[in-house]
Amino acid sequence: MKGIVFLGDKKLEIQNFPDPTPGPDDVIIEIQASGMCGSDLKFYRANNGPSSLGLGGDDKPVIAGHEPCGVIVEIGSNVPKNLVSKGMRVMQHHYQGCGTCSHCSTGWQQLCDSGVKAVFGVTGHGAHAKYMKCPVSTIVPLRDDISFIAGAAISCGTGTAWGALERLDLKANQTIAIFGMGPVGLSAVMLAHSMGAKIIALDTNKQRLNRSIEFGADIIINPAESIDLLTEIKDHTKGLGVNASIDASSSPSARSHSVKCVKTWGKACFVGEGGEVTLDVSNDLLRRQVTLIGSWTFSKYGQAECADFVAEKDLDVDKLFTHKWSLKQAEEAYKLFDNQSDGKGVFIPENIIST
Repeated sequence: MKGIVFLGDKKLEIQNFPDPTPGPDDVIIEIQASGMCGSDLKFYRANNGPSSLGLGGDDKPVIAGHEPCGVIVEIGSNVPKNLVSKGMRVMQHHYQGCGTCSHCSTGWQQLCDSGVKAVFGVTGHGAHAKYMKCPVSTIVPLRDDISFIAGAAISCGTGTAWGALERLDLKANQTIAIFGMGPVGLSAVMLAHSMGAKIIALDTNKQRLNRSIEFGADIIINPAESIDLLTEIKDHTKGLGVNASIDASSSPSARSHSVKCVKTWGKACFVGEGGEVTLDVSNDLLRRQVTLIGSWTFSKYGQAECADFVAEKDLDVDKLFTHKWSLKQAEEAYKLFDNQSDGKGVFIPENIIST
């Protein structure tokens, strides 16, 4: 089979790999949709060695893609027969830990006490291919009323937004400011809207900002055009500030404003990876009783809960995707995605049309 491999310096290759066979505790997924995630870009752009390019310890090429969704086609000999079956529609939680520590046993394999064994699509083969091998412990069932491409989004970007909102314990009729209208931010807008919250969406990209309206944003603000951003946000909240905020941009300025714009006793959550932020600890946090939360993706069980919420609220997660690509279009797809000015892309392996 063919798989997409990041080479760094904004280069990639479509390389040949053997079709995978399952180990005793594994399953093989025939990929129906494999989402493109913003975090892919740090490996696509990387220029400082194999460890930053998504290569394993043996320096062999690794297939990219950590938003997998598809159908089980092979099952390992040790996998309990009542756990999964051939033809089963599934997502995948893209981390593998020891499987037994307190974190792994509660679905947080990325927090494994013994260290993460694999991040699929980064240090283990991912989903930008026709087939993917993974431990059965990482499998999350996909409901029949959710499309494969929606399942791909829930497997990382939309699931990450869900995880942040859960950490914030957002309530109906509260106001939330969401910074960054990429796929995670737009997902947060859509989910928060369905929870009954009032949403202030912020982004310096006009196209992305305007898209947030169709996802449920009540107020849109372009920080680049704002004379006094904090005052403008507070003007929409009777001078008090928002109940909660999410930064999905990784911008130092946005992070700082996301903390400062919450009201006394408010909560701010960072989900954007990398970078730094400067805060006045006393004035921005302590003396306003502000809670600052770091939220890294979601648990395996949170992924399933997000999917249930999407189905029960009949949310159109599919509209996050503005581009569908075949694997052979990978170079074009990532060149466009690298601009970070458009929506989300998804790979549909050749000859696979259904969603």
